[in-house]
Amino acid sequence: YAQVSKSTFIYAVKESDTLRLDRYTVPTNNRVKPCVIFMFGGGFVGGQRDAQGYPQYFTRLAKGGYDVVSIDYRVGLRNVMERMRHGEKIKKLAFPGLLANAIDTAVVDLYDATNYVIAKSTDWHIDTTKIIINGSSAGAISVLQAEYYLCSNNKLTQRLPAGFNYGGVISFAGAVFSTHGALHWDKHPAPIQFFHGDADNRVPYNKLRLLKYGFYGSKELAKQLAAM
Repeated sequence: YAQVSKSTFIYAVKESDTLRLDRYTVPTNNRVKPCVIFMFGGGFVGGQRDAQGYPQYFTRLAKGGYDVVSIDYRVGLRNVMERMRHGEKIKKLAFPGLLANAIDTAVVDLYDATNYVIAKSTDWHIDTTKIIINGSSAGAISVLQAEYYLCSNNKLTQRLPAGFNYGGVISFAGAVFSTHGALHWDKHPAPIQFFHGDADNRVPYNKLRLLKYGFYGSKELAKQLAAM
Protein backbone atom coordinates (compact mmCIF):
# COMPACT_ATOMS: atom_id res chain seq x y z
CA TYR A 1 0.00 0.00 0.00
CA ALA A 2 1.08 3.57 -0.61
CA GLN A 3 2.05 5.41 2.55
CA VAL A 4 -0.36 8.07 3.76
CA SER A 5 1.38 11.16 5.10
CA LYS A 6 -0.23 13.45 7.67
CA SER A 7 0.75 17.08 8.17
CA THR A 8 -0.77 19.82 10.31
CA PHE A 9 -1.26 23.49 9.41
CA ILE A 10 -2.74 26.55 11.14
CA TYR A 11 -5.43 27.93 8.84
CA ALA A 12 -6.78 30.74 11.04
CA VAL A 13 -6.34 32.48 14.40
CA LYS A 14 -9.56 33.92 15.84
CA GLU A 15 -9.17 35.70 19.19
CA SER A 16 -8.06 32.95 21.60
CA ASP A 17 -8.69 30.13 19.12
CA THR A 18 -5.91 28.78 16.92
CA LEU A 19 -7.60 26.69 14.26
CA ARG A 20 -5.62 23.84 12.72
CA LEU A 21 -6.23 21.30 10.02
CA ASP A 22 -4.66 17.92 9.35
CA ARG A 23 -3.97 16.94 5.75
CA TYR A 24 -3.87 13.24 4.86
CA THR A 25 -2.48 12.45 1.43
CA VAL A 26 -0.65 9.86 -0.62
CA PRO A 27 2.08 11.65 -2.58
CA THR A 28 1.49 11.32 -6.32
CA ASN A 29 3.37 12.54 -9.36
CA ASN A 30 1.63 15.90 -9.50
CA ARG A 31 -1.72 14.28 -10.38
CA VAL A 32 -4.56 16.65 -9.47
CA LYS A 33 -6.91 15.10 -6.92
CA PRO A 34 -10.30 15.77 -5.34
CA CYS A 35 -10.30 16.88 -1.69
CA VAL A 36 -12.60 16.00 1.22
CA ILE A 37 -12.85 18.61 3.99
CA PHE A 38 -14.13 16.92 7.18
CA MET A 39 -15.85 18.43 10.24
CA PHE A 40 -16.02 16.40 13.46
CA GLY A 41 -19.12 15.79 15.59
CA GLY A 42 -19.68 16.81 19.20
CA GLY A 43 -22.89 18.76 19.57
CA PHE A 44 -21.12 22.13 19.16
CA VAL A 45 -19.75 21.65 22.70
CA GLY A 46 -16.70 19.46 22.02
CA GLY A 47 -15.04 17.07 19.60
CA GLN A 48 -11.65 16.70 17.94
CA ARG A 49 -10.49 16.69 14.34
CA ASP A 50 -8.56 13.42 14.95
CA ALA A 51 -10.95 11.69 17.37
CA GLN A 52 -10.85 7.90 17.58
CA GLY A 53 -12.10 6.27 14.39
CA TYR A 54 -11.64 9.29 12.14
CA PRO A 55 -7.98 8.76 11.09
CA GLN A 56 -8.78 5.22 9.88
CA TYR A 57 -11.52 6.69 7.66
CA PHE A 58 -9.24 9.50 6.41
CA THR A 59 -6.46 7.01 5.61
CA ARG A 60 -8.86 4.89 3.59
CA LEU A 61 -10.03 7.92 1.59
CA ALA A 62 -6.43 9.04 1.02
CA LYS A 63 -5.51 5.57 -0.31
CA GLY A 64 -8.54 5.85 -2.58
CA GLY A 65 -7.13 8.93 -4.29
CA TYR A 66 -8.48 11.83 -2.22
CA ASP A 67 -6.69 14.48 -0.25
CA VAL A 68 -8.41 14.67 3.15
CA VAL A 69 -8.38 17.80 5.30
CA SER A 70 -9.83 17.43 8.81
CA ILE A 71 -10.40 20.83 10.41
CA ASP A 72 -10.78 22.44 13.81
CA TYR A 73 -13.75 24.76 14.17
CA ARG A 74 -15.08 26.85 17.06
CA VAL A 75 -17.72 24.97 19.07
CA GLY A 76 -20.19 27.74 19.81
CA LEU A 77 -22.26 26.05 22.53
CA ARG A 78 -19.36 25.14 24.82
CA ASN A 79 -19.51 28.41 26.76
CA VAL A 80 -23.31 28.07 27.05
CA MET A 81 -22.88 24.63 28.66
CA GLU A 82 -20.24 26.06 30.98
CA ARG A 83 -22.59 28.84 32.07
CA MET A 84 -25.35 26.31 32.77
CA ARG A 85 -22.93 24.10 34.69
CA HIS A 86 -22.18 27.06 36.92
CA GLY A 87 -25.86 27.45 37.72
CA GLU A 88 -26.91 30.09 35.22
CA LYS A 89 -30.49 29.71 34.02
CA ILE A 90 -30.87 30.21 30.27
CA LYS A 91 -34.38 30.75 28.93
CA LYS A 92 -35.67 28.10 26.55
CA LEU A 93 -36.58 30.77 24.02
CA ALA A 94 -32.89 31.74 23.84
CA PHE A 95 -31.77 28.32 22.61
CA PRO A 96 -32.75 28.61 18.91
CA GLY A 97 -30.70 31.81 18.62
CA LEU A 98 -27.75 30.25 20.44
CA LEU A 99 -27.88 27.19 18.17
CA ALA A 100 -28.14 29.35 15.02
CA ASN A 101 -25.09 31.34 16.17
CA ALA A 102 -23.10 28.16 16.87
CA ILE A 103 -23.92 26.77 13.42
CA ASP A 104 -22.99 30.04 11.69
CA THR A 105 -19.69 30.17 13.60
CA ALA A 106 -18.84 26.66 12.38
CA VAL A 107 -19.86 27.52 8.79
CA VAL A 108 -17.61 30.62 8.81
CA ASP A 109 -14.68 28.46 9.93
CA LEU A 110 -15.45 25.92 7.19
CA TYR A 111 -15.49 28.68 4.57
CA ASP A 112 -12.15 30.00 5.88
CA ALA A 113 -10.64 26.50 5.81
CA THR A 114 -11.97 26.13 2.25
CA ASN A 115 -10.19 29.35 1.29
CA TYR A 116 -6.99 27.98 2.82
CA VAL A 117 -7.29 24.77 0.75
CA ILE A 118 -7.97 26.83 -2.40
CA ALA A 119 -4.89 28.94 -1.68
CA LYS A 120 -2.80 25.74 -1.29
CA SER A 121 -4.43 23.95 -4.24
CA THR A 122 -1.55 24.48 -6.66
CA ASP A 123 1.07 23.23 -4.18
CA TRP A 124 -1.15 20.37 -3.02
CA HIS A 125 -2.38 19.45 -6.54
CA ILE A 126 -6.06 19.75 -5.61
CA ASP A 127 -8.88 20.15 -8.11
CA THR A 128 -10.85 23.08 -6.65
CA THR A 129 -13.97 22.03 -8.61
CA LYS A 130 -13.96 18.79 -6.59
CA ILE A 131 -13.79 19.99 -2.98
CA ILE A 132 -16.28 17.82 -1.08
CA ILE A 133 -17.46 18.78 2.42
CA ASN A 134 -18.15 15.97 4.88
CA GLY A 135 -19.19 16.03 8.52
CA SER A 136 -20.59 13.95 11.36
CA SER A 137 -23.51 15.10 13.57
CA ALA A 138 -22.72 18.75 14.44
CA GLY A 139 -20.19 18.64 11.61
CA ALA A 140 -22.85 17.25 9.27
CA ILE A 141 -25.23 20.06 10.26
CA SER A 142 -22.43 22.53 9.48
CA VAL A 143 -21.64 21.17 6.00
CA LEU A 144 -25.32 20.95 5.04
CA GLN A 145 -25.88 24.50 6.32
CA ALA A 146 -22.83 25.72 4.37
CA GLU A 147 -24.23 24.25 1.15
CA TYR A 148 -27.75 25.54 1.88
CA TYR A 149 -26.33 29.04 2.36
CA LEU A 150 -24.68 28.83 -1.07
CA CYS A 151 -28.09 27.93 -2.52
CA SER A 152 -30.03 30.67 -0.71
CA ASN A 153 -27.73 33.70 -1.10
CA ASN A 154 -26.74 33.95 2.56
CA LYS A 155 -24.32 36.82 3.16
CA LEU A 156 -21.80 34.52 4.89
CA THR A 157 -21.00 33.02 1.47
CA GLN A 158 -19.32 36.29 0.54
CA ARG A 159 -16.29 34.85 2.38
CA LEU A 160 -15.83 32.39 -0.49
CA PRO A 161 -14.45 33.28 -3.94
CA ALA A 162 -17.14 34.59 -6.32
CA GLY A 163 -18.75 31.74 -8.21
CA PHE A 164 -17.24 29.02 -6.01
CA ASN A 165 -19.27 25.85 -5.48
CA TYR A 166 -18.50 22.68 -3.57
CA GLY A 167 -18.20 19.51 -5.60
CA GLY A 168 -20.38 17.51 -3.20
CA VAL A 169 -21.58 17.07 0.37
CA ILE A 170 -21.50 13.94 2.56
CA SER A 171 -23.64 14.16 5.70
CA PHE A 172 -23.39 11.65 8.57
CA ALA A 173 -26.61 12.44 10.51
CA GLY A 174 -27.08 16.12 9.69
CA ALA A 175 -29.85 18.67 9.23
CA VAL A 176 -30.40 22.27 8.14
CA PHE A 177 -31.55 24.82 10.72
CA SER A 178 -33.77 27.77 9.79
CA THR A 179 -34.76 30.83 11.82
CA HIS A 180 -36.95 32.11 8.95
CA GLY A 181 -39.55 29.41 8.46
CA ALA A 182 -39.51 27.05 5.47
CA LEU A 183 -36.30 26.52 3.50
CA HIS A 184 -35.97 28.23 0.14
CA TRP A 185 -33.53 26.97 -2.50
CA ASP A 186 -32.57 29.61 -5.08
CA LYS A 187 -30.51 27.08 -7.02
CA HIS A 188 -29.80 23.37 -7.06
CA PRO A 189 -27.20 22.21 -4.54
CA ALA A 190 -24.14 20.07 -5.21
CA PRO A 191 -24.76 16.30 -5.09
CA ILE A 192 -25.49 15.33 -1.46
CA GLN A 193 -25.05 11.90 0.12
CA PHE A 194 -27.04 11.37 3.33
CA PHE A 195 -26.37 8.79 6.02
CA HIS A 196 -28.98 8.94 8.81
CA GLY A 197 -31.09 6.63 10.97
CA ASP A 198 -34.70 7.23 11.98
CA ALA A 199 -33.84 6.33 15.61
CA ASP A 200 -31.59 9.41 15.95
CA ASN A 201 -32.71 11.25 19.10
CA ARG A 202 -30.30 14.17 18.71
CA VAL A 203 -30.48 15.38 15.14
CA PRO A 204 -33.96 15.17 13.57
CA TYR A 205 -34.27 12.54 10.85
CA ASN A 206 -37.42 14.15 9.45
CA LYS A 207 -38.20 17.72 10.59
CA LEU A 208 -39.09 19.81 13.63
CA ARG A 209 -41.06 23.05 13.31
CA LEU A 210 -41.83 25.62 16.01
CA LEU A 211 -43.07 29.08 15.02
CA LYS A 212 -40.43 30.57 12.68
CA TYR A 213 -37.83 27.93 13.60
CA GLY A 214 -37.29 24.72 11.68
CA PHE A 215 -34.81 21.85 11.82
CA TYR A 216 -34.88 19.87 8.57
CA GLY A 217 -33.30 16.41 8.70
CA SER A 218 -32.13 14.01 6.02
CA LYS A 219 -35.55 12.54 5.15
CA GLU A 220 -37.13 15.98 4.69
CA LEU A 221 -34.13 17.35 2.77
CA ALA A 222 -34.08 14.35 0.45
CA LYS A 223 -37.80 14.89 -0.20
CA GLN A 224 -37.25 18.58 -1.03
CA LEU A 225 -34.30 17.83 -3.30
CA ALA A 226 -36.20 15.06 -5.10
CA ALA A 227 -39.04 17.52 -5.77
CA MET A 228 -36.49 19.90 -7.32
